[in-house]
Amino acid sequence: MKKKAVILVNLGTPETATPSAVADFLKSFLSDRRVVEAPRILWWLLLRLVIIPLRAKKVAHSYREIWWDEGSPLRVITNRQVADLQSYLLGEYGSNAPVVTQAMTYGKPSLAETVLNLQAQDVEQFLVLPMYPQYSGSTTGAIYDQLADMVKSARNVPDITVLKSFHDDEGYIRCLAESIRASWQQHGCHEKLLMSFHGIPQEYVDKGDPYYQHCLETATSVARELGLSADDWVICFQSRFGPKQWLQPYTDKQLASWAAAGVKSVDIISPAFTVDCLETLEELNLSYRQLFIDQGGTDYQYIPCLNNSPAFIKTLSRMIAEKFPL
Repeated sequence: MKKKAVILVNLGTPETATPSAVADFLKSFLSDRRVVEAPRILWWLLLRLVIIPLRAKKVAHSYREIWWDEGSPLRVITNRQVADLQSYLLGEYGSNAPVVTQAMTYGKPSLAETVLNLQAQDVEQFLVLPMYPQYSGSTTGAIYDQLADMVKSARNVPDITVLKSFHDDEGYIRCLAESIRASWQQHGCHEKLLMSFHGIPQEYVDKGDPYYQHCLETATSVARELGLSADDWVICFQSRFGPKQWLQPYTDKQLASWAAAGVKSVDIISPAFTVDCLETLEELNLSYRQLFIDQGGTDYQYIPCLNNSPAFIKTLSRMIAEKFPL
């Protein structure tokens, strides 16, 4: 039987919470044409002479606010996902279980490096699992680009399958709904539920990116699973960057609007992320919490990502088996 491997791929993280490490990470991330669609020479100058010098120190400060003793939360939790998923698959499939590892689109370990290392261990078949439930060209599309570059340069092309998205997977939807119910049981059900997804420029969707539709399908399915009415919840988008119009409504604007209208308590979750990271731990749990309280809100409950919860690990295992027969 051919030896198999599953590679969990996430965006990436700076190696340390320092301006220099953040600058290196931003340079790699924001130089990708998939992430920023702009004239190359103009963007190269703007990125290196303006954006990175201005943002590196500020972003490093944000990372320091959420950095753990073990390192970057995204990396630490991803390591836990890998370990727990490997353990679960070994329990289910024994010696037929695939090797489970991780890679980052930007930073270390790179996807190409990971595949090469696995090939050196005689792995012949690969399942690449982007940890982005909703497909976007700016995230999962960048993974396909890196795989295409590998294929173009390989004499013996690796046997690689990609799980393109799982935004409407019933198990994933149930995991989200159960995490919300668990929060309600522990902290009470608040007046509104806000499902916040990472934003992308509106023009990307206008050009055919299915991300908005995927987000809408996820949010609607979760609301249906929870039995919510249209007045109980809203879908919003966070983390906009630059002067372009991004997907709306914006999360920060919605929170301010609710507070101004007299809403005192909210639950907030981000189904776009499967691992807690800067955009959830700092932006949603710290910055937006403060915004809501400053605007007159009193109770703000952030619901963590699925991370390495047993239900999500079981769901990942089932998706792997369906896509990659074991």
